[in-house]
Amino acid sequence: MNLILRDESALYYTCGYSCDNAILLRLGRDAWFFTDGRYAIEAKAQVRGAEVVIVPDIVASAARRLKKSGVKRCTYDPKEWDCHRFGRLDPRNKIRWVAKPDYSHKQRIIKSPEEIELLRKASRQGANAFEKIAKAFSREGFGRDERALHFLAERILRKEGKRALSFDPIVAVGPNAAKPHAQPTDRTLHKGDLLLLDAGVKYRRYCSDRTRTVRAVRSFDFGIEQRFKSRKIQRAYDTVLKAHDRAIAKARSGMKAREIDALARELIEKAGFGEYFVHSTGHGVGLDIHEMPYISTRSKTRIEDGMVFTVEPGIYIPGEFGIRIEDTVAMIRGRAEVL
Repeated sequence: MNLILRDESALYYTCGYSCDNAILLRLGRDAWFFTDGRYAIEAKAQVRGAEVVIVPDIVASAARRLKKSGVKRCTYDPKEWDCHRFGRLDPRNKIRWVAKPDYSHKQRIIKSPEEIELLRKASRQGANAFEKIAKAFSREGFGRDERALHFLAERILRKEGKRALSFDPIVAVGPNAAKPHAQPTDRTLHKGDLLLLDAGVKYRRYCSDRTRTVRAVRSFDFGIEQRFKSRKIQRAYDTVLKAHDRAIAKARSGMKAREIDALARELIEKAGFGEYFVHSTGHGVGLDIHEMPYISTRSKTRIEDGMVFTVEPGIYIPGEFGIRIEDTVAMIRGRAEVL
């Protein structure tokens, strides 16, 4: 297959190295990794299965190689390219470009045992960070706003620069937690407030993803059992927890992804909160924080052993509160195992 890749995770998965300015071109048995001089030393040391080509303009160099080869057909992922760069590859339209959206994600949808172990280690490091964040928030978080809490959480997650983040963490207090992707504000944390934390770290580039919602009291923790003074919040929390546990307990290899989504969604709908569950039940996790499979109402993907994804049902009532409980699971021997 003739193939051209540009996405960083796709490059890393294919040849063991990536950077923010590179193209991998594979034509038959030959392959070239185009990058610029900033990455020459690392690329030459780490790229496997391709000749490293150091040039100032990687698109122009790839285009010249394509023209010289005379190939008539090449596969690409249109999601990796903007119109300008893609147009420069073949300005005279000599090549039949075969679009395969999410090409690399589809190649990576089944994780190897080694990849699952890397994801497990990332998840454990993330869980340990949650414990440290709870202690820090209990000790010095009350009276501070979400921006300060976000900064404190990020510092712990990064382990003073020794770790990378899977994504920008979400720290939301009270009504702000009703926004699934809340941005930090000047809302201050007080004792008894609802607090939502969604965060993840990377281990050897593989991501973790976890969410907990708690009642912030003295010496609180991010354990999954929580007690709230508000009956409405408690009922919503218990509903989300049951949906989370049900989806994990009943998920099986061979199911369609939308059937796993239904395990959580049906329970939330029966409890009367259906309109407040505004996103899918989960998404795949790997080198990217969002990969295949997507655990949604529309997904017909057949779940198989080796797939790794989140289970994260939620209830979000605007102006009041939001609750989400999330774990990352791997399908092993037909069942979902929490990492």
